[in-house]
Amino acid sequence: MDKLFSRSGGVVFASTIGTAIGITSTIVAILGLVLVPIADEFNLPRSSISLVFFILAICSALIYPVIGHLADKYGPRIVIIVGHLLFVASLFAVSLARNIGEFYTAFVFIGLSGSVLGPILFTKIIAGWFDRYRGFFLGIISGVGYGIGSTLMPIFAVFVLSGHTWRTTYQAIAILVLVIGFPAIFLLLRNPPDPLPEKTYMRLKGVAEIPGLTLGGALKTRAFWMVMLAIAISSGCMLAVFTHTVPILMDRGLPVIEATSVLSIFALFTVFGQIGTGFLLDHFRRPNLIAPFFFIPVIGLPLLMSASSTPLLLLSGALMGLGMGTEFGLLPFCLSRYFGLKAYGKISGLVYGIIALTNGFFPVLMDVGFDLRGSYVSAINIVVGVMVIGTLLIALLPDFKTVSRLYLDPAKQSQSAG
Repeated sequence: MDKLFSRSGGVVFASTIGTAIGITSTIVAILGLVLVPIADEFNLPRSSISLVFFILAICSALIYPVIGHLADKYGPRIVIIVGHLLFVASLFAVSLARNIGEFYTAFVFIGLSGSVLGPILFTKIIAGWFDRYRGFFLGIISGVGYGIGSTLMPIFAVFVLSGHTWRTTYQAIAILVLVIGFPAIFLLLRNPPDPLPEKTYMRLKGVAEIPGLTLGGALKTRAFWMVMLAIAISSGCMLAVFTHTVPILMDRGLPVIEATSVLSIFALFTVFGQIGTGFLLDHFRRPNLIAPFFFIPVIGLPLLMSASSTPLLLLSGALMGLGMGTEFGLLPFCLSRYFGLKAYGKISGLVYGIIALTNGFFPVLMDVGFDLRGSYVSAINIVVGVMVIGTLLIALLPDFKTVSRLYLDPAKQSQSAG
């Protein structure tokens, strides 16, 4: 028992480190800091640089299903190790870009390799290691990983940028990702136990294989489409705001240090959003109870655009961080509880691939709006409306048992097949 706990603890630690050094913290969280210097060097509008988000989205959408399939077939650990090393090389390649074409090409490789350090594989591992407290540990690896990574990486980037160029910044980040990530992933990360723990089989009433729906079965449920749409539009909006927090505040006349502090609070409070979401879902198992947390950013967005005092700006960052953390925390829990672990890699690969498209497209749209209107006001107003729609979708989600009984109850499964 002690050995199992020790190994599972190492898995949680390694998974947390893995998420902390992924695309969210190393690319998404810092692009707002280097957006203007890169645009100035290449003599291009901001939207041309933020187009890399769409490149990342396309690459992620294409590679996520492949990653999920490989993880289901060979186990996620080996896929993560190889992807991590390729991601380090891709980060370094950004610093060597001599023109916008090479810059875009480097981000193609970042999108393909960095997606391996995304949510699919680490959540698959955690869902396989933990059952009773699955939501909590999913919240830990995502909340602490993404939150702390996205909080500290901008601070590190500002430190490097204060005395060096954006190219040196990407080189420093690449080295940091290698030094911190590889030892933890290689030494501590392990695939989930196979077969499932005995208690899990007992709880599932003697099901003879890993329980869950196939991808085709999941696609036939209302819950699949509601969860996917709600998270896709909501996370796309909040990611667009997150990546533009620094430019929005600097355009309002705030110094970069103060703008970065708001971004750091934004990122930090995603930790509380994700861990809190996991805790609530573990105890209440009703996803629609999370709906109010989806609405919280609607309060924070006007503060971001109009508040003049530092405390109110930090409050706006905290509110938006709670909302974005809730979105990130809800998705893997819903996928594993609604559809089981049988085809988790394939199902999550498809869902995260579609979500990657909105997460890449919405930030570009925000900069297109800026280039057309000279401000982000109109884009923020649209974000508020979309967040309200996302909240309503979450509020209408069915209970987990409504879907899970299709594979936990053999009679229901037979009727469904018939």
